[in-house]
Amino acid sequence: AAAFVSPLILSNIVSVKLVQLGRWLMPAGVIVFPLSYIFGDVLTEVYGFRRARLVIWLGFVCNLLAVGSIVVTQVLPPASIWDGQAAYERILGFTPRLLAGSFAAYLVGEFLNAVVLAKLKIVTRGRWLWMRTISSTLVGEGADSLVFITIAFAGTIPGGELLPLMVTAWLVKSAYEVVATPLTYLVVNTLKRLEGVDTYDYGTDFSPLRLR
Repeated sequence: AAAFVSPLILSNIVSVKLVQLGRWLMPAGVIVFPLSYIFGDVLTEVYGFRRARLVIWLGFVCNLLAVGSIVVTQVLPPASIWDGQAAYERILGFTPRLLAGSFAAYLVGEFLNAVVLAKLKIVTRGRWLWMRTISSTLVGEGADSLVFITIAFAGTIPGGELLPLMVTAWLVKSAYEVVATPLTYLVVNTLKRLEGVDTYDYGTDFSPLRLR
């Protein structure tokens, strides 16, 4: 759960920096955020959707707490001897539109990722973990990129640039899952062996709002 939540919170902080990898321009958060999907896959694969659902909501609450703390400390009056207010607002400041996009994209993308992975596990009878993790990530990250970029940037950048921005973010984040597949196998197999748990979501209610 900690490994899932930490990249989520860190990505909001580091995304203020734009990085350029070759011809690709993207927020630095793209480098960190996909880790939450990898650990989300581990949670769903080993412990099932119901446990993953709790952790997804835990991540949402923790992120809300982190963002709320940053916003509150930003509006508090700075000390007269401290000259870092402008820098603080520049790096840690949020706009309501970006926050709305971030929170909405997180919930949509993470729940789609978990549902697709859990259902594919039933269909494949637990085989082809690599196919299931990559497929669920493509769906989840695709939805995440679509929702976030639409809410955050529609109307502020030329319409013709929205789709390339979405596709670039989607492909870069999804590529993480492919590269991390050997590590995912190692962690999943180790947890299953040590804990004696390998959950299949037969009869599970996949509603995101059902917490019990």
